Amino acid sequence: MIMTSQAYKGIAQGLNEAIAFAGGKRRGFAVHNFPVAPTEVREARERLGLTQREFAENLLGVSVFTLRKWEQGQRQPTGAARTLIRVIRSNPGAVRKVLADTAA
Repeated sequence: MIMTSQAYKGIAQGLNEAIAFAGGKRRGFAVHNFPVAPTEVREARERLGLTQREFAENLLGVSVFTLRKWEQGQRQPTGAARTLIRVIRSNPGAVRKVLADTAA
């Protein structure tokens, strides 16, 4: 994957803000919310081999209705759900391991 100049600038800005915040030079910080594409939600669920019901209710703690809205692009996951979806997409094996460990 090739990093664009805009992506690099965004990452650099975020790091500079974090350093300033950690050093006490800045009291607040910027929060950037990047949307999750409907295909990303569906792909995360499919990578774990779960049905919509299993993924929604057992893993994310949301209703199937909510998950369907995410997969159709009518709503966006937020907070921990958005983060978990991104983790699953990048490293489904880690999530599978945690699920297996908790089932045992």
